[in-house]
Amino acid sequence: MNEKRQIKVRTFAELASENKTAEYLFWVGSAGSFDDRAKKITRDFVKILESAKVDYAVLGEEETDSGDSARRAGNEFLFQMQAMQNIEIIKAYNIKKIITCDPHDFNTLKNEYPDYDGHFEVYHHTKFIETLIKENKITINPSKYQNKRITYHDPCYLGRGNKIYDAPRNVIKKTNCSLIEMTRNRSRALCCGAGGAQMFKEPEKGEMEVFELRTMDALDVNPEIIITACPFCMTMLTDGVKLKEKEEEIKILDIAELIAKANNL
Repeated sequence: MNEKRQIKVRTFAELASENKTAEYLFWVGSAGSFDDRAKKITRDFVKILESAKVDYAVLGEEETDSGDSARRAGNEFLFQMQAMQNIEIIKAYNIKKIITCDPHDFNTLKNEYPDYDGHFEVYHHTKFIETLIKENKITINPSKYQNKRITYHDPCYLGRGNKIYDAPRNVIKKTNCSLIEMTRNRSRALCCGAGGAQMFKEPEKGEMEVFELRTMDALDVNPEIIITACPFCMTMLTDGVKLKEKEEEIKILDIAELIAKANNL
């Protein structure tokens, strides 16, 4: 839990220890720091922040895991230890606003840290990108994804957990694509299969794993691109598309990657 973060954020952003007046803290998260695929999401979101001239900083090596997976797996002691440590560090820098690309961390920081006196304004990157677009701080090439068939998967902790359904869809539509909804969407969207720390254990016996069922939901609408807004969902859907041998035909992108590419970043 206390290992050094693997992504070299210093290349992209100032550390909170160096920029003590930054308006926002970008919480990179464990997936965004360690997972090779999620690191690409981190880098593209940083490109968006830099392009929009957002005043932000990162904790770098001072950031540890939010404790979400520990709590879901039943290790309440470890969760509380992580939470209190993180809150102490964040408060030490007088940080009030936090942005993250991970719905699990978003939910934990926003809804669970207040129980330990960690009161912050927490933004998921889908909502934050929507605001940047509304304020004309980033522009989108309208021809990059024009008429591309795109479907969006609702991450559980973003959708059902925090009722954020419209923001990601509003952002996706700005690319001038053709947004095609899966049959199960919004509050009825099926989990990718990773939530509740399920990603870190073997699945229970059954006819079909959840990630395969959700991938089939997506393939049923014949998309060219599947968009999600969670690094866990990214892993599960990527595995599902590979299982169905569709990886050459269908791209899976995080919403930050979609906008960074549409913004020619």
